[in-house]
Amino acid sequence: MEFIQAFLEYLQYEKKYSKHTVKSYETDLIDFRDFIENTFQTGIEELHYNQIRTFIVYLSQQSLSNRTINRKLSALKTFYKFLVKTEVIEVSPLAKHKTLKTPKKITIPFNEKEISKVLEQFDKQEPLDFSLLRDKTIISLLYSTGIRREELIQLKVKDVNLSQNTIKVLGKRNKERIIPLIKKVKEELELYLLKRKEIETTNDYLFVTDKGKKIYGTFVYRLINYYFSIVTTKVKKSPHIMRHAFATHLIDQGAEINAVKELLGHASLASTQVYVNSNLKKIKEMYNQAHPRSNKKKDL
Repeated sequence: MEFIQAFLEYLQYEKKYSKHTVKSYETDLIDFRDFIENTFQTGIEELHYNQIRTFIVYLSQQSLSNRTINRKLSALKTFYKFLVKTEVIEVSPLAKHKTLKTPKKITIPFNEKEISKVLEQFDKQEPLDFSLLRDKTIISLLYSTGIRREELIQLKVKDVNLSQNTIKVLGKRNKERIIPLIKKVKEELELYLLKRKEIETTNDYLFVTDKGKKIYGTFVYRLINYYFSIVTTKVKKSPHIMRHAFATHLIDQGAEINAVKELLGHASLASTQVYVNSNLKKIKEMYNQAHPRSNKKKDL
């Protein structure tokens, strides 16, 4: 357990992982340790890959998807890299492990028409009370900035700079980034902040419930799911789909992928590349129409 505890402290204090992520690692590692000790009567620092393969077979027999198994093995790979780094072992038993094949997940973002329809529903009800104005501002902010659900929840009033038309966002691993606000969203925030002053609250978080409490993950998910269920039949209706729509629509309009990467707070370009790949059909259509040797081009 001492190796696992040292690893968890490393993730929390040095890598600045969230408590939720650290807890997830802890659960996976303890399950793995218990299996290994019961099956091989040995410590997890003394394993060979063949023994880990037994664990993989065990996970598969539990009817877990390859995606879930890969997530668990990713935690193990990170753990063994830590043991190598701290010189507990010389070589990771997972060094040459290849991830299991998984079906590609296709995320279909909300289109511009669907988002416009949702926002138009609020416009028909003006003047808006606090709840409706808050909901509209949340939807507008998610779509116009691409911030994550947790980033939205953690926003504080002081993070909004209306004079500079920006918000300061605290992202993963406590990395801050500044995101510009478009004029319409700035105006919505101004109205919301005025209404917010009428709510009895002692906290300084930007978005609060009707009772002045900090909003939470399920609250934001239900909000997006409720309003978009009115205008779309898409299966997935979540805050992440809003983030996906933000990135996809920016790239559709010709935004540089590196600029989108910075706005999204991605550590690597590979993460942002997903949004380009999701738009591959449109890119192919443009290519076929524009390329000199395309069969679709008519002879002059």
